[in-house]
Amino acid sequence: MTARILVVDDVPANVKLLEARLLAEYFDVLTAGDGHTALSLCETTPVDLVLLDIMMPGIDGFEVCERLKANPRTAHIPVVMVTALDQPSDRVRGLKAGADDFLTKPVNDLQLMSRVKSLVRLKNVSDELRLRAQTAQTIGLQELARQDRPDEPGNILLVDGRGSSQERLQRTLKPIADVSVISDPQAALFEAAENNFDLVIVNANFDDYDPLRLCSQLRSLERTRFIPILLITEQGNDEMIVRALDLGVTDYIIRPVDPNELVARSLTQIRRKHCNDMLRKSVQQTIELAVTDGLTGLHNRRYLDNHLKLLMDRAAARGRPLSICMTDIDRFKHVNDTYGHDVGDEVLREFASRIRSTVRGADLACRFGGEEFVVVMPDTPPEMAAAVAERLRHIIESQPFSIPHADGALVITASMGIAGMKLEGDTAEALLKRADMALYQAKNEGRNRVVAAAA
Repeated sequence: MTARILVVDDVPANVKLLEARLLAEYFDVLTAGDGHTALSLCETTPVDLVLLDIMMPGIDGFEVCERLKANPRTAHIPVVMVTALDQPSDRVRGLKAGADDFLTKPVNDLQLMSRVKSLVRLKNVSDELRLRAQTAQTIGLQELARQDRPDEPGNILLVDGRGSSQERLQRTLKPIADVSVISDPQAALFEAAENNFDLVIVNANFDDYDPLRLCSQLRSLERTRFIPILLITEQGNDEMIVRALDLGVTDYIIRPVDPNELVARSLTQIRRKHCNDMLRKSVQQTIELAVTDGLTGLHNRRYLDNHLKLLMDRAAARGRPLSICMTDIDRFKHVNDTYGHDVGDEVLREFASRIRSTVRGADLACRFGGEEFVVVMPDTPPEMAAAVAERLRHIIESQPFSIPHADGALVITASMGIAGMKLEGDTAEALLKRADMALYQAKNEGRNRVVAAAA
C-alpha cells in the first residue's frame, strides 16, 4: 500500500522523525511547518492523509482541521492529530473539529503505521465511490460535503459481555443513536447481518471469547462488510489494536472510556457510514442510468447491444429459439411538428408503457433510439413473436393516446418487423438487420402492420 502523507509540525525534528518512519514504509511524504502551508498543499496537491500537530504558531491544529473539513475539496482527507496533549478534552475537541484519530507523542511506531494504513485503506474505498459518483454527475461536491456530517441519529449495535458496562455505554450513546445491546457475539453477528446498523461497537471484555473473531466475521460477510467497527480495549494492548486495524476494524478507544470521546468517535463513524452509503447508492444509480433510457424507463441501446449477444449465446447453447420484434411509431415526426416535443415525449412514454403491458417478464424491452423500440423474446419462434407483435399493434391502434396538453386523444399506430435467430452462425448485428428490413417492408406496405423476415 502506498499513499501521499502530509506531515504538519512547526518543530523540524518532529517532522524529520515522522518523515523517516513513513519513508521506511515506502509512503510518499510531504511536509509543512505551519497551518497555512498545510492548507495550501491540501488545496493544490492530492493528499491521502494528514498527520497534524496541534500546537503551532499562527493557526493551531484544531483550526487547520476545521478548515480542511469545511472545504468540499479537502473534507474527505483523513486527519490524524499528533500531539503531546493527552487530555480527553483535547481529543474530544479535535474529534469535533473533524479529526479521524489522535496519536500522542512520543508516537508508537506500531500504532502509527497501523492507523495510517487503516485510514488510507478507508480513503481509497471512499475515493473510488466518490470518483464514480462525480463522473456520473449524480451528486455535486457541495452535496458530498453536507452528507459527510448528517444530523440524523444512527443505529448502533453494542456487543458487550458485561451488564455493568452495557448500561453505562448505552446511556452515553443514547443522545446520538438508537442502541441495541447483545452479550453473545454469535448472536450479534446474526443481528448485524439482519438489520441496518451504522456502527458496531465491540467491547473486548469477554472472558472466554476472542473479540477479534467477531470483527473478522463482520468483515467477511457481504451484509456487514461496510459497517464501521469501533473496538474498546485496554491501555497498553498494542498487539490487539494492531491486529484489529489489520483485520479492518475502523477505530478503537482505550479504557477507561471517556463518555465525550466515545460520543465524538461514534459520530465520526456514523457520519462516514452515511456518506459512503450515499456514494454507493449513487454508484448504483449510475449503473442503472448507464443501461436505462431516461425518458421511457426501458433498457437503452447500450444495454441491448451487450445483452442480446448473451441471450443469443444461451439460446444457441440450449438449442432454443429466440426472436426479436423491432417496432416504430408511424408518422411520429408529424406528432412532434403538430403538438410539440413535450407531447411527443408523452407519446413515447405511453408507447413504452403499452409495450411493458404486452410482453412477458422474461422478454427484454428496449428503446432502440428515437421512436424505435426492440423487444427480445427468448424461447419464442418467429410465428409466436408475430402473434405477440400483432397483439401489441392492436393495443396501440385501438386505444387512443390520452396526452396532457394535447387537443384531445391521439390515434397512434405502429409498424413492426419480426426476425428469428438462426441456430448456426447468427450474430446480433445480423438479427437486428433482418428485423430492421422487415420493419422497413411494413412501412413500405402501408404502415400499421406486422411483417416477419424470411426464414
